[in-house]
Amino acid sequence: MPRRFVTLDVFTTTPFTGNPLAVVLDAEGLTPKRMQAIAREFNLSETVFVRPDPEARQRADIRIFTPQRELPFAGHPTVGTAVLLGIIDSDGAPGAAAFGLKEAIGVVPCVVEVDDARRGHARFRLPRLPSLWGEGRAAEDCAKALGLEPNEIGFERHVPSRHSAGVAFDLVPVASPECLARARPAGDTFERAFGESDHPSAYVYTRAVGEKRRFRARMFAPSFGIAEDPATGSAVAAFAGALMQCEPLGNGEHDIVIEQGVEMGRPSEIVLQLVIENGALASAEIGGQAVIVSRGEIEA
Repeated sequence: MPRRFVTLDVFTTTPFTGNPLAVVLDAEGLTPKRMQAIAREFNLSETVFVRPDPEARQRADIRIFTPQRELPFAGHPTVGTAVLLGIIDSDGAPGAAAFGLKEAIGVVPCVVEVDDARRGHARFRLPRLPSLWGEGRAAEDCAKALGLEPNEIGFERHVPSRHSAGVAFDLVPVASPECLARARPAGDTFERAFGESDHPSAYVYTRAVGEKRRFRARMFAPSFGIAEDPATGSAVAAFAGALMQCEPLGNGEHDIVIEQGVEMGRPSEIVLQLVIENGALASAEIGGQAVIVSRGEIEA
């Protein structure tokens, strides 16, 4: 049967940049196996399937798939789906709305600001704060896995770490944007270094030149079926843990900007807000823009 779909570019205001996302509407009746097959057909970093919440408490019940597996939570699908549903609900009229999206990880509270019939901004509160899932790999192992030198791993107080806010990541700081640009997964060495989680992946980051609260990152996840991702909200959620571990942050609100996808020619910008109380992370939000690129039907 024909099912409506929309594609959006997320964490950008400019079509054909940012991270592309497919959202399949009218997804009732699709089995997980069928959803996985459709996600492979779109072959984007993630595809979302939207169904009504059976308890009618949230705006929608969504499932998120990469080309190879289902994810319990992901940032750019949450932002893109929230913007799309906000546009649909308002018929493209500018305005704001708040609702929950039910994901496998739990309910994700979202706030949407619709700009027009194609564009909007969304932010969501992390349903789970980041936590350590292991000890970060040694600099030598990270360097071999990414085709770099050991002295290019780490900067200031940042060292490799392992955090998860629903999806586990190895977080690898590198010394400069030049090192970041040269980083590449080094075949089996990458798998040996980062293959201990259910979703082996490396989020490689550095501080933007001359910017205290701006970082640049790349995310490599061959196990997701994604050689490199242009923007990764779930990794930014985990990155909040690395910031708490390695940055001298005090109590209050802290706005962090992460650039990603630059080396791929798909620049993205993700905003992370941390709220710290009594030296601990009390809450965190991720936000960004999205723009509709295409609409159609898929026979599924």
